[in-house]
Amino acid sequence: DVQLQASGGGSVQAGGSLRLSCTASPSIFRDYAIGWFRQAPGKGREGLSCITSADGKTYQSEAVKGRFTISSDTAKSTVYLQMNRLKPEDTAVYYCATLLPFRCGYYYINIPRRKDEYDYWGQGTQVTVSS
Repeated sequence: DVQLQASGGGSVQAGGSLRLSCTASPSIFRDYAIGWFRQAPGKGREGLSCITSADGKTYQSEAVKGRFTISSDTAKSTVYLQMNRLKPEDTAVYYCATLLPFRCGYYYINIPRRKDEYDYWGQGTQVTVSS
């Protein structure tokens, strides 16, 4: 029973764009905030952004602010991550995960936490940016 499913990754050249999708089961979408994270080869997991469906509140890390935008579609129970002006250093596996709505903010996006502190994880989607 898949709770979260991430998709939309691919290979692009530097400067290009991709839109990632994270589709949740309706109850998960309703009850949790959803965040985007990434992990590059040989590096730790990095939090990027999160959104709460109930009020549309968003949070973005400084690292991607201005280039990445998070949004959601309630009718589709889907959260998107629009990534523009991609750079080779954006190459990573991108994951979506749930967090309690009040945790959508600095401490659960910017501060590395144990994976089990997020209730559900999508399977990851590869983004490769070539120079």
